[in-house]
Amino acid sequence: MTNDLFFDTDCLSAFLWINDTSILHELYGGQIVLPEPVYQELSIPNIPHLKQRADAMISNEDISVKAIEAGTEEYELYTTLVRGKKGQKSIGRGEAGGIALAKTYNGILASNNYKDIAPYIEMYNLKHIDTGEILAEALEKELITESEGNNIWQKMLAKKRKLPANTFSEYLENRKKDV
Repeated sequence: MTNDLFFDTDCLSAFLWINDTSILHELYGGQIVLPEPVYQELSIPNIPHLKQRADAMISNEDISVKAIEAGTEEYELYTTLVRGKKGQKSIGRGEAGGIALAKTYNGILASNNYKDIAPYIEMYNLKHIDTGEILAEALEKELITESEGNNIWQKMLAKKRKLPANTFSEYLENRKKDV
């Protein structure tokens, strides 16, 4: 199994929007892979700072970008997911890229968009993390305190990032109940 984490746009952009990628660097530097469609999604003309911040992480070798080449196993899955199979709805290019690469390379999918990806996580038996899990791991490794996690969480919410709880503390409490 690879240790690579295949990030979707929403999960990476939660950190890019608040201009705090230090946790990603500390936890996963060199293991973060952006599917090419995710990198393209960051190239929004009226929000150039997202791509600039991702480019800085690429320069630091925290992130690499992986193309999804025609004729490959991941390409076949990617196109199936984007188009939608019978009985399944199509999903976005970023989610599809992350799923296709995580499945093909037996990596970990990093995405906050659980509603769209849940059937595929189950179908392909994918390992999955989200922003909350990343912050929880940072807390466990003493990279942040719970208070700092709450501060980061609030900054993400202020930037209209979709998170599963109102506070990081609430996320941690709900996580304990799920275990």
